[in-house]
Formats: sequence, structure tokens, C-alpha cells
Amino acid sequence: MIAMTTPPVAKKLPTAREHHGDVFVDNYEWLREKENPEVLAHLQAEQLYTDEITADQQPLRDAIFDEIKNRTQETDLSVPYRRDDWWYYTRMEEGKQYAIHCRLAAANTGDLKADWTPPAIVAGEPIEAEQILLDGNVEAEGKPFFSLGGQALTRDHRLLAYAVDNAGDERFTLRIKDLETGELLSDQISNIFYGIAFSPDGSELFYTVVDDSWRPYQIKSHKLGTEAEQDVVIFQEDDLGLWTSFGLSADREQLVISVSCAEYSEAHLLDFNDRAAGLQLVLSREARVLYDVDPVLVDNQPQLLITHDHNALNSMVSLVKVSELAKPFEEQDWRTVVPHRETTRVNGTAVTASHAIISVRQDTVEKIQLLPLSDLAAPITEPSFDEALCTVELSLAEFNAPQIRLNYSSFTTPPRVYDYVLSSGELILRKETPVLGGYSAADYVAEREWAIAPDGAKVPLSVIRRADLPRNAENPAVIYGYGSYEVSMDPGFAIPRISLLDRGIVFVIAHVRGGGELGRSWYDNGKKLQKKNTFTDFVAATDWLASSGWADPQRIAAIGGSAGGLLMGAILNLAPEKYAAVVAQVPFVDALTTILDPDLPLSALEWEEWGNPITDPEVYQYMKEYTPYQNVRPVKYPKIAAVTSLNDTRVLYVEPAKWVQVLREVSTGSEPIVLKIEMDGGHGGASGRYEGWKTRAWDYAFVAAALNAREIVETTS
Repeated sequence: MIAMTTPPVAKKLPTAREHHGDVFVDNYEWLREKENPEVLAHLQAEQLYTDEITADQQPLRDAIFDEIKNRTQETDLSVPYRRDDWWYYTRMEEGKQYAIHCRLAAANTGDLKADWTPPAIVAGEPIEAEQILLDGNVEAEGKPFFSLGGQALTRDHRLLAYAVDNAGDERFTLRIKDLETGELLSDQISNIFYGIAFSPDGSELFYTVVDDSWRPYQIKSHKLGTEAEQDVVIFQEDDLGLWTSFGLSADREQLVISVSCAEYSEAHLLDFNDRAAGLQLVLSREARVLYDVDPVLVDNQPQLLITHDHNALNSMVSLVKVSELAKPFEEQDWRTVVPHRETTRVNGTAVTASHAIISVRQDTVEKIQLLPLSDLAAPITEPSFDEALCTVELSLAEFNAPQIRLNYSSFTTPPRVYDYVLSSGELILRKETPVLGGYSAADYVAEREWAIAPDGAKVPLSVIRRADLPRNAENPAVIYGYGSYEVSMDPGFAIPRISLLDRGIVFVIAHVRGGGELGRSWYDNGKKLQKKNTFTDFVAATDWLASSGWADPQRIAAIGGSAGGLLMGAILNLAPEKYAAVVAQVPFVDALTTILDPDLPLSALEWEEWGNPITDPEVYQYMKEYTPYQNVRPVKYPKIAAVTSLNDTRVLYVEPAKWVQVLREVSTGSEPIVLKIEMDGGHGGASGRYEGWKTRAWDYAFVAAALNAREIVETTS
């Protein structure tokens, strides 16, 4: 193999693009030709250069990979969950990449507590009467990539439908397995999207289809035993700006179809007990209300529990009788269940036969609250935990179960699984994920700090470090951010992060505007014509870190992925001198080009996030001012790694491929700028847990090496 000591230079083929009287000449748009042998050769040359330039980091990558591996209990299993007369769980085996999906028969003794206590099975020991439903390692054998896009069971638990992606492009092939015989049915459906479900009688399967721009737009019905060509479209959404999805109601008696964008939605219900009635509209998109629906039975009447933002910026929860839907929206009687609050963001609801479960966000963190359906005016109950910076999420709510399952995590506490008993409020710890190698949460600290943005906004920061780290201006630091789509960077445990912390690196998460940490307004003030707040918030967070006494201003690196990769490109153009290195993972750095072409994957769906530069000259100009690819300038850029995958359908590889070309061409500095490309991966990189660990080790080794923090710092105790 020929070594490359200089970066590959792509030829220039100028392509002019004109909108609103503005002409932009793109010299590298030809790199979009994915099937062009010259493009593939260039990408391979980029990877060869990256390997050469970062070869000295291989021992560090190996060390971090080994640390992740040695802290992970490789042979492990999930806490079994009960569905009807079966306990379902997944397990992992040492040396294997993928999960094995299994089940055990459940007992019905009449003792409620005993019947709903998960079976005592031990990882690595033989499990009597275990049935293996799906072994991901067998399914992945001989394939370049493997990912499951969903599973569904018939109500009698005999048939399992599952969807597999073997390319990384998130287009799945659906198969159906007879769990009694172990045989695959002849039914096979290609190019489907996430989301599958059986009808109550198990004779019909519902699934989602994407259009040419990778937008989910159809819900189809497949009769088992028939050819896919005979499948019937039961719903189709033609608006290019709307995303289509579906799910089953909690009692599995209705199909709930939703079309939505970031600002409004529309739901339709299909009652399996009255198919002839067809789809029932809940609330038209014309009302411009963003809402979610849970069908419930309250006071022996079919009603809907609706989480919505009608006159409620942070959303609220209302109850409406199904019979009210026949009236005009303005005349319907909606009963308030959870009122709107300025300090609380209502994320959504779930229901069991007896309770409504409400997910809310308060003081930046996610919590779970409960109300009995028999008395929705009763005081809200809430499971409580000791840590202030933690995340509590609903994992499972079986309709007739006496308990719900919760996932708990924090920055320093490994993930825990709890069962919450609905009748008593008892919280039962079922498992804490083991972390090997002598990990102790007491050795690490997570604190909340605040940065001040240029317009005076207070930006929350999560600062994670080793407890024995001295507060001085010599420590290296990594700052991470995302800041789009109202996605919050919630407290969560990450084994790989320990490898940075143990090297004396302070890890900071900047909860910038565009995320959802401080409610809907925090999101609204970081999107469309307010998007630049996301970038200036991150720079302000970096300034706080540099002046905090916790970090050396010359030893700060930044990491962000996807829309967070756009953030990385933007802050590099705003303040390149503030960073020693930047890792931009699958970075959305040519946002304007992408969103100007509605035929590209997901482009039209992005208009509600960024604005529509095709029709709005103000949006066009605003995006042109911050899109990283079009704002590279002659300054000294730091070390940069752009990480991508050839088959990524969310952020195409061409964006970082073009970006690194312009960065190298324009930068006045001498630091290396590399493109790392996974030729068999998708938006999340290569598949398999070991490959995932290698990817994370690569990213972390890149920043640790740039910060001169290759070695583990000895403890002072």
C-alpha cells in the first residue's frame, strides 16, 4: 500500500447555483456522484491519508478500545419484560457483535407480585427452556452491515416480524418467522422503513414506505401469504414537508397514524373492531396544532388523551371524548388534565389500563409523572431519586400490567432498570449495569454550570470530571454540543467517556439553544432565523470553560455529530482559535445546498427546522451566512477530523468530503484536516458493538492526542 504524506486533492469542476439573484460556484459538487469510480477512488485516498496522518494514534486507540472492552460485561442480558404469557429479553455473549433475542414462558400462579417478578436468570449460565427468537450474529453472518429496524409479534406470540438493513442506508427488508417451527414464511417485503405492527388477528401486517427522497409517506397493509405487490396503501401523505409514522394504541385495538413536522401534526385512528369505518381524523393539520394521541377508556367511554401545544407553548394534556371529534374544533369540549406551565415542558403521554404516564422536563432534566385514569384530578405522583442531574424515562408500559418499567441514568451512575408498582408507588431496582475494572461513581463528579451568551441568555452546562482533578488552568477539556430539533442532551452514563476523564480531561456538554433542555422557547430561539444562537451559545460555553479555572484555554477540543456537526463547522468559522482540535461526526456542513434541493434525502422535511431557502430570500441569505461549507475563511484552522459513512442517508458523505477540500485549500494554518470514511456504514457508522467501540476510540484518541492527554492520570488518593 502506498503511503500518503500529502492530502488528496480533488479536481475542480465548477458548478454554478443561482437562487434569489445570488450565484454560488461549487467546485466539488461532482463528488456527489456516488457510483463514479473516480469519486470512490478519491474517498479511498482520503481514508489512506487519514490512516497515515493518524498512525501515531493507533496505540492510543487500542488502549481506549481495550479500556471500553475491559469495563464492559460482555456476556450480559437485559432485564426480562413480561408480555402476556411470555418473558422477553436480549442477551450478549463475549466475542459476539450483536444481541440475541430470546424468551421464556411465564407462570400464572395468581400471586401478582410473583407472576410479575422477572425470572432469575444469570448471564453466561445455561437458561432452561429458553427460546431463541432471533440471533443477530447469525443474521449478520457474511453481511457488511447489520441493523434491525423493528420487530412485531402477533397477539398469540407465534409469529415474529422483523426488518433488517444490510447496507447502512436504513432501507429494510421485512421477514416473518414462525416461532413454533423456526421456519421463515415466504412473505418478504423490501425497501421498507422503521415501524411494523400486526393486526389483532395476526393475518395482516402494517409497515411504512419511504419515497425517493427518503421521506416516510405511506402506510401499507400486507395480507400474510400474499405477494408484496398486492399490498394496499391505507394512508399516503403527499406533503413533502411532513413525516409519516404509526403505532398501536396501548390496548392494541387501534392503529394510530401521525403525520407531522416540528410545528404541527395530524393524527388518524383506525379501529380494528370497525374497519369499515375507515380512518378517523382527530384534528386537522389546518388547526396548526402539534399534538400526540393516546386512546383511553375513561368513565366507560372511549376518549383521547392528547398532548398538545394549542395555546400552550410548553404543551399540556387534555382529555376529549371521541364523540366530540364530529364537531368543529372550536366547539369541542377539551378537559384539562395537565395544565400548561412555564417551567415544565410536557413531552408526551403513555397509558396502561389504569394509569396515564406523563413525560415532562423540569430544570433541564426528564422525569416521569403518573395519574390514575379513574381520577384524573388526583394529585400527580412522581418517582423520586437522589441525583439532581439524572434522566428517568419510561421503558415499558404493558396495558394490563400492575407495574411499569423505568430506565434511570446519570453522568456518573451506570444505567439502572426499575419496576414501579402502580398501586403502591413501590420502586423496585431490577438491575444496575455492571461496570468492571473497579469503577466507582464516587470517583467522578457532574455539576451544573451556566455560560452567558452574547444576548444575555444563560446557557446550561454539564461539567463532568474526575473528583480528584485539581482546579487549575492546566487541564485539557472536551466540549460537546448538538442543539437542533428540540433534542436534549440528557444526563446519561457512557463507559467510553471514562477513558477521557481518566486522562484528566474535563468533559463539558453545552446545552445550547435549538435543543429542548429549557422548554419549547429554548428550541424556538435556536431554529430558523434564530439558528445563529446555537453557534454563539457554544462559543460562549467555550469561553466559560476557558476562564473557569478548570481548563487550559489552549487545550480545548470540541465534538459534535450530524446537526451537531454543523455546529462544529460553524464554530470553526466563528472562532477557530479557541479549539485545539474538532471532531465533526457525520457533519451537516453543506446545509444550504442540501435544503435547496427537495429531491435530496429529507431536504423538504428540514424546512420547518431551518426555514425554506427556496422560497424565502431572507432564509436563503441567513443560511448562507452560517453554512460552514460556504463560510470557510483564510484563518489558521485547528486539527479537524470529519467522520462520515458512504451509505449515510441522513447526512450524505459528500458534505464532509467537499468541506475538507475547501478547508485545506483556504486554511492558513498547517494542522492536518482529515476525512475518515466508513465504506460499509450508515449514519451511526459501522454496525456491531465492537465496531462501535472502535469508532468511539478513534474519535476520542484524535482529541486526546491533540490535547496531549494520551496517558491516564494517576489518582491522588
